[in-house]
Amino acid sequence: MPQYLSPGVYVEEVQSGARPIEGVGTAVAAFIGFAEQGPFHRPTLVANWNQYVQLFGGFTEDAYLSHAVYGYFANGGGAAYVVRVGGAPEGAEAGAPEPAPAELGGLQVAALPGAGGDLSVEVVDADGENPPEDRFKLQVRQGGKVVESYDVSTKKNVKNYVVTQVSERSKLIRVTERGGGALARPDKQQVALPATPAPSKSPARVDAQEYLGDADARTGVGGLESVDEVTMVAAPDLMSAYRRGMIDLEGVKTVQLAMISHCEQMGDRVAVLDAPPGLNAQQVRNWRMDESNYDSKYAALYYPWIKVFDPAGGRNTIVPPSGHIAGVWSRNDNERGVHKAPANEVIRGAVDLEVSLSKSEQDLLNPIGVNCVRAFPGRGIRVWGARTLASDPAWRYLNVRRLFNYLEESILLGTQWVVFEPNDDRLWASIRRNITAFLTEQWRRGALFGRTPAEAFYVKCDAENNPQESIDLGQVVCEIGVAPVKPAEFVVFRLAQFSDSTSLVSE
Repeated sequence: MPQYLSPGVYVEEVQSGARPIEGVGTAVAAFIGFAEQGPFHRPTLVANWNQYVQLFGGFTEDAYLSHAVYGYFANGGGAAYVVRVGGAPEGAEAGAPEPAPAELGGLQVAALPGAGGDLSVEVVDADGENPPEDRFKLQVRQGGKVVESYDVSTKKNVKNYVVTQVSERSKLIRVTERGGGALARPDKQQVALPATPAPSKSPARVDAQEYLGDADARTGVGGLESVDEVTMVAAPDLMSAYRRGMIDLEGVKTVQLAMISHCEQMGDRVAVLDAPPGLNAQQVRNWRMDESNYDSKYAALYYPWIKVFDPAGGRNTIVPPSGHIAGVWSRNDNERGVHKAPANEVIRGAVDLEVSLSKSEQDLLNPIGVNCVRAFPGRGIRVWGARTLASDPAWRYLNVRRLFNYLEESILLGTQWVVFEPNDDRLWASIRRNITAFLTEQWRRGALFGRTPAEAFYVKCDAENNPQESIDLGQVVCEIGVAPVKPAEFVVFRLAQFSDSTSLVSE
């Protein structure tokens, strides 16, 4: 307490008691798949498509990650985390060994990966009369022609030191010191360089365990546990691995179950799943109805695959829809809110579908939680379903699950100040006031059902649900009930023929 020792006017800042709860983000995706470069296994943040290209490269043939990320950003996605699989961890040896470098005195010279064949280097005298002993000219020949030439020195403290010059300028060779004493000028000679194969853009062999990863090592799906911001998880290249025989259908199921388990454990994200490729509607139904298949309110399944333009091959190609769908979710959240079902939305970048579905075919799939992508004349290609894979009717709709994720996470983070506060009526009233203000704002935005806030939600935190026993245990119990809005999935207009047999009576 402040002390007042002399007469005067004093101004003090005091807490008003209001601690607004701020809504958390709802649209941060995590993608697991194959890329031509970049860090393996650990989640890496990318803010836009250009940043993805800088870190992981562009479109890769026979891989879907780049198409998924591009479709995500094109459809309105914000930040995303990328987990690259399909290779050895950073620093590990992978692939075939490189050819042994050629020896030039104390230097080792090797062709750069992808430089091509028929490559050689030649040591010749430096230009001018009586050049210093440390100077010489290094010429790079390909097909007998000189394609690169460097005036270099063996002295390390000069600007044209041979290792520095070649590493900064050459596109064909690299030069390193063999080590062991002072570097002497090599003799005049010409040596051939074995070709070093270019690094393959195709992924190495991948198994289900690499997708699953490890939470402690922060790799694969397990590594996403350390990233609180993620709200959507997709593995588009799981189907690429299946198509190439790296993983069978049981492996696909293992990884997708791990994604679902991860989302259920975290409680703040939803798995975006792809159906296997090449299936018709009946086959997808049979696959979905497998007795060992999924039942989860934290997962959504989309079918069929979509056709997009592939810059790597210069033609249209079929890709899984999960990346584009995640972008649609993000766009829907930004434009309408997480409470609105992410359906009846155009998929940007989709030019066609792998399978064109009819209404009767969707009638087979919608009741079992398969969200269909449909093409409508004059209206484009749209997402035409918004269900989870839950058998519980209370969690049937995707927007309900994602709305609860949003509310739970927002309230969790917005009430951290409560910890260690005196557990009495004043604290309970403050909790009720802050949560009520937050939920009232959600009701005003249309996220909750009811004509008034009292019909839309309730917040109970008082002596009735906080008896002395709970207080002695250091617990504060706050009970919250909300009525979420649900989508108008089936719009029914009932028309009847009306005949007015009464005559009009005029005054």
